[in-house]
Amino acid sequence: MIKNDKPLGRGLGAILGGVDIPSAKPQTHYTVGNNSFIKLESIEANPYQPRTKFDEEELQELARSIKTYGLIQPVTVRPIENGKYQLISGERRFRAAKLAGLTEIPAFVRTADDVETVQMALVENIQRSDLNAIEIALSYQMLIDECHLTQTDIAEKVGKNLSTISNYLRLLKLSTDAQVAVRDNRISMAHARTLVPVEDEALQRKLVSQIVSDALSVRQTEALVKKMLSDVQSPKTKVKITLSDEVRNFQTEFSKKLKTKVNIRKDISGKGALTIPFTSDADLKRIMKILQ
Repeated sequence: MIKNDKPLGRGLGAILGGVDIPSAKPQTHYTVGNNSFIKLESIEANPYQPRTKFDEEELQELARSIKTYGLIQPVTVRPIENGKYQLISGERRFRAAKLAGLTEIPAFVRTADDVETVQMALVENIQRSDLNAIEIALSYQMLIDECHLTQTDIAEKVGKNLSTISNYLRLLKLSTDAQVAVRDNRISMAHARTLVPVEDEALQRKLVSQIVSDALSVRQTEALVKKMLSDVQSPKTKVKITLSDEVRNFQTEFSKKLKTKVNIRKDISGKGALTIPFTSDADLKRIMKILQ
């Protein structure tokens, strides 16, 4: 019979087959079976958590379940300095346990250095079905940047095809607005992939708006993008491309520096020209001197 009357103890006790769970003690943690019970105040969030948004309603629902049945699935942590622990996986459960009013939770304690921690946290969280495509793409990119893994390494670790990893990473080439649209489920990953060849950010924004407002299918979006790219390549058709804020700011500052109006133009493929006009030989020499 389980002696601890806390919901947490009842939930874990059912898994452990009726092992007596001692009452809370002042130390940082105590062990039951293969699990440690760790005080919530001793656990820190993982800075490499790939999920950036947590549904509050779902957290509240999980918290109500934890109050009734206890936290069944332990979180995974690693020890750090000053008797503290850092989450490797289980942040959603960790947050819900706080909302449920628990003071301690069951945890698997693993020893891992920073790189191993990043890998374990990312690889485990990537498997979750509720991560959006941008969060997954950012997780893959972090495995490349922080853990120095190749796309092939990542494919092997998460059990995906190499092409799948590449498709997710391509999403990070999109403008911020397009990425936010994917993150917020206003457009699908398939829609987003059709926008990758469109390098102009302003045009991407317009396409995202049209996809949403007209409820375009992926096939319709592909046709629209293909037509735009085809129009740009046609010598008879001119498509005005709006420069990004970054390029416009550079154009303004460069014009001030050279004391002449610098012109930057580009097409939808990203090709273009930077033009520096001059009024005379002397003016040209003046500009050349500044550039040197």
